[in-house]
Amino acid sequence: MKENFLHYVWQYKLFNTLNLKLTSGETLQILHSGLSNKNSGPDFFNAKAIIDEILWYGHVEIHVKSSDWYQHKHEEDKNYDAVILHVVYEHDVDIYMKGNKQIPTLELKEFIDNSIVEKYASIFQQQTNWISCEKEIHTINSFIYQNFTERLYLERLESKSKFIFTLLENTNYDFEAVLFQLLVKNFGLKVNGDSFLKLATSFDFSLIRKIGANEFQLSALLFGQAGFLNEIEESEYQNVLKKEYEYLKHKYQLNSLGKNEFQFFRMRPNNFPTIRLAQIATLYSSYRSLFSKLIHLDNVGDFYEILSTGVNEFWEEHYTFLKSSKKNKKQLTKSFIDLLLINTILPLKFVYLKHRDEFDETNFFKLLESIQPEKNTIIQKFESLKISSKNALESQALLQLKTNYCNHKKCLECAIGNFLLSK
Repeated sequence: MKENFLHYVWQYKLFNTLNLKLTSGETLQILHSGLSNKNSGPDFFNAKAIIDEILWYGHVEIHVKSSDWYQHKHEEDKNYDAVILHVVYEHDVDIYMKGNKQIPTLELKEFIDNSIVEKYASIFQQQTNWISCEKEIHTINSFIYQNFTERLYLERLESKSKFIFTLLENTNYDFEAVLFQLLVKNFGLKVNGDSFLKLATSFDFSLIRKIGANEFQLSALLFGQAGFLNEIEESEYQNVLKKEYEYLKHKYQLNSLGKNEFQFFRMRPNNFPTIRLAQIATLYSSYRSLFSKLIHLDNVGDFYEILSTGVNEFWEEHYTFLKSSKKNKKQLTKSFIDLLLINTILPLKFVYLKHRDEFDETNFFKLLESIQPEKNTIIQKFESLKISSKNALESQALLQLKTNYCNHKKCLECAIGNFLLSK
């Protein structure tokens, strides 16, 4: 028996509420179960109950066994002085408050239907499954699933917003600067994302505003700050970039990172840090105020048009500075742009619109639903369980479901889990 299951049973009254009696023999009538408390203190606040015809207002504490009260040292915590009812699965010892007054105790074991306990154990206490309900999840009601999908996505947006707000605070709410930092980070993907963000924040964004329109200077800045211009053996292009970077470094008092910050090993050539930096240089030299260009777009095709950038002539024939290759424009693919939209642009757009109190959930979801879903091992596994993703909203929701609910066994906080348990 798990305490969180008892919380669930109490909150939704999944037990026989007629003719309830306390362990002391007193009658109990529950008028209001109380408000669930996720922080420290009693489990439910502001409950309302009638005990032997006397009306009580106060808090409810829930335990598997009565003795857990002493195990958790609640008798030493004044926050529990207002507890009016102790709800337990098994009553093994009487509990006394200050003044030697016995706490009214309800033993749920006598009132819970065994079928609910057995169903909970059979579905949610499996230890070997990828997710606890993997044999049942495909039976979820479509209406409940759709509503929960939207809630999951909004939860994921709110979670991403915390990091965005940190960047905004560090830049005095400069949305153009934060877009640059987030885009650079996501150009680095998982392998180089942190190093790319470190690069993007290694100089003030005001420098991008000054030299951003000049693709050559911007390339010199990015490659120089990344430490790619320090090799002993240099190509001609690398040499001219190095000279320009030395000028910028002296003028703006820059400190470069080390080349070892960035990974090439086991990466596809199109994802090499050199290619991604070249694409960033081309993109930002094409648009003076990229955030202003992107923020009001509501059609995914318009995003593709702006973000479908390539590289300059040198990088069309190179993946690194020293070795030439077959000519390739190395234009950003739609799938890569989709990742930028999902992980960077739309979360920032969400924060911006919420900041201005202009967020329209319907239009926002409509835009997200026009983007293809991600393809990764988590989404593929859900597909094997007959839960498919038609668009990015659904794939993002499934990622949130797996990482924030399934991995932490929060089945009773999950709409899918509640549906399966109540079937």
